[in-house]
Amino acid sequence: MKKLVSSLFIACAVLVASSCGNGKDKQDIQAPAGMVALDLTKYGKPFAIFVPDTTSAKLQVVEQSWGALEISVGKGFRLSIKEEAGDIELKKSDIKADEVNKFKSFVVEEPTTIFWESEITKPEFHLYSVQKLGNSAYLFEDFSTADSEPLSKDAVQKMLDSAKNLKETKKADA
Repeated sequence: MKKLVSSLFIACAVLVASSCGNGKDKQDIQAPAGMVALDLTKYGKPFAIFVPDTTSAKLQVVEQSWGALEISVGKGFRLSIKEEAGDIELKKSDIKADEVNKFKSFVVEEPTTIFWESEITKPEFHLYSVQKLGNSAYLFEDFSTADSEPLSKDAVQKMLDSAKNLKETKKADA
């Protein structure tokens, strides 16, 4: 009987201790299937973002000197984040005027997001999305490297879904 009471007491103590926090503990963020939450607070961003599961593909997070935070997972997820409002109309104008990477069509055309198809030698897809969190605006774009292949429509859709589903990780100051 004493073992049962002791076990119940310990279980209750653990439960109470785990549920009592100071409001600054990390939140339990549930990621969609095939994705994991990546907490970006150590890079100065007050949010987590969903990235493809990193057990089968290498995750790289690079802070660029021009202020961009570049996140890549494997070959099909390359997302750049900058703290700025961006300019959707100017970007649309630049896309349509590009004589090398020829514009084909918009997949998504919203007030704060464009996702389009273009082509140099084969079809490729791109993203430009402005998301607000609190008083800050963040610009999300795809990026390429010298040895990267063009991104597929599905890959860019995954990046767009990630950008639109930020999870705030810092509580607002009271």
